[in-house]
Amino acid sequence: MNAIKNFMQDEEGAVAIEYALLAALIAIAIIAGATTVGHCLNNTFVSIANVLKGQPWAAPTCT
Repeated sequence: MNAIKNFMQDEEGAVAIEYALLAALIAIAIIAGATTVGHCLNNTFVSIANVLKGQPWAAPTCT
């Protein structure tokens, strides 16, 4: 009976799941931020490349 009682009070698995969820949320935030920065950086390089080709300057947009 003590084994069942100890099993019901054990919280080690719950802590591991909480850490996994926290790590997943951090990873999602990093991916979202990197994607946004990547698109903005790409637009900047495209604008610079167009100027080097002789086209008029168009300010890069970042949305």
